[in-house]
Amino acid sequence: MEWINRHNVLIVGLGLMGGSYAAALKSIGYTVYAIDRDKASIDFALENEIIDKGSVTNDEALISEADCIILALYPAIVVDWVKDNQRFFKPGIRITDVTGIKSCVVYDIQDLLREDCEFIAAHPMAGRELSGVQHSDPSIFKDANYIVVPTDKNTTDAAEWCANLGRILGFGRVSFLSPEEHDRMIAYVSQLTHCIAVALMTCSDNEHIKDYTGDSFRDLTRIARINENMWAELFHMNKDALLEEMNLFIGELTDIKDMIENDDDEGLKAKMRLSTERRSKFDKKRRYEK
Repeated sequence: MEWINRHNVLIVGLGLMGGSYAAALKSIGYTVYAIDRDKASIDFALENEIIDKGSVTNDEALISEADCIILALYPAIVVDWVKDNQRFFKPGIRITDVTGIKSCVVYDIQDLLREDCEFIAAHPMAGRELSGVQHSDPSIFKDANYIVVPTDKNTTDAAEWCANLGRILGFGRVSFLSPEEHDRMIAYVSQLTHCIAVALMTCSDNEHIKDYTGDSFRDLTRIARINENMWAELFHMNKDALLEEMNLFIGELTDIKDMIENDDDEGLKAKMRLSTERRSKFDKKRRYEK
């Protein structure tokens, strides 16, 4: 599947996601450059042939040679990186990202970006509980969801270009949401779930809990092994939407608590039937959708 005619891809930020993008793209023939301030990450990626070239500084040569750029930075710094380095961008370049929050990032980048460049946002709904390029693995993209987040400043061609990136990386479903729709949805399906996992691991100080747990507890708390710097930033930057979802969840949990306290067997079973019905939809065969 054609993605770009030229092949120099620059990835800025070589953590788990940036490293997984790099490994996937290099394996199918793209020349991959990377910028990351951590020398150990660049060295690891070079030694393991995840990238072709790398730098710990915003190297003008690497940036100016790039035919497209993938920003795998924390959202609080991604706007400044574009602002400080866009003077090196090739005319006509397309830029995308992997950040988990959009409304407070996308519009700022598009407002400051040169007119001969285009930024089209995306969110790969994939990952693992480990961080760092040393844990990068392109297989995390297989059959996962990928969200393209266009605005009215984006061209149709750029949106399709971004969708094609998700497809060649192996994502199973490509969807399109506005920045506002994305942030509301992500507050529920991602940020709230991480809050729940953290709460489950912090509400008991039993040091022997690992000796008693089964698959259900391990599955629910897998994401509790968390990158505190990134996730605290995401929670704060999407504060309003996340707090709304947390209040809705607390309301549902309170309903279940009340049903148990009041021996409301039918109400409890009805809640469980609804849960089972909604969860069963996850098991249907995935397909690309637009």
